[in-house]
This record gives sequence, structure tokens and C-alpha cells, in this order.
Amino acid sequence: MKKIEAIIKPFKLDDVREALSEIGVNGMTVSEVKGFGRQKGHTELYRGAEYMVDFLPKVMVVIVVDDGLCDQCIELIIDTAKTGKIGDGKIFVSDVQRVIRIRTGEEDEQAL
Repeated sequence: MKKIEAIIKPFKLDDVREALSEIGVNGMTVSEVKGFGRQKGHTELYRGAEYMVDFLPKVMVVIVVDDGLCDQCIELIIDTAKTGKIGDGKIFVSDVQRVIRIRTGEEDEQAL
């Protein structure tokens, strides 16, 4: 099993959620996060004063999928979340050793 963490622009969340649902991804965790990469934030005006916004709002989508579905999920997230502009985000993939559904005690693929 693989854990996929995708940090994307907030306005792309609904599109990514719908696309993942269409290929059978049953659940996900979504968090509002802030950060920056190469874009290094931006400058804004507030009450006539200019200030630097270092951390930009993003959304982190976390899913755990069977190994066979991993590459398809990654490609789908890229295709759906990409705008072609700086700040589109990142995807991190890691191995998952064990999953347990608390309610039933089911484990691994059955718990997804």
C-alpha cells in the first residue's frame, strides 16, 4: 500500500476529489495548510502598507491506496491539479506498513 500526500491549490480540491472518486478512491483526508516553495510568497498591500506574505494557502490531500492504483492516482492528481503556473504543488509517496479500521478491526486492503 502507498500513502499519497498531494499539496495543491485550494480551488483545485473539488476537481481532484471528484476525479479520485471516479476511479474508486473511497476516502481521503483534507487539511488546509500554508507553505511556500520556489515562489517564495508574494507582496500584498494592507491599509496602504506593503508587506510580504511568506506562507501561501494550500490544501493537502492524503489518500492510502493499493499499490496497483498508486500510479493512476498520481497521474490523475497531476492532470487535474495542474495549472501550468508556479505553485501548483507537490506529491509525496511513501510506503504504508499496516492499516487497521478501528470499528471492525479489518486490516490492510480490507480496511481501505
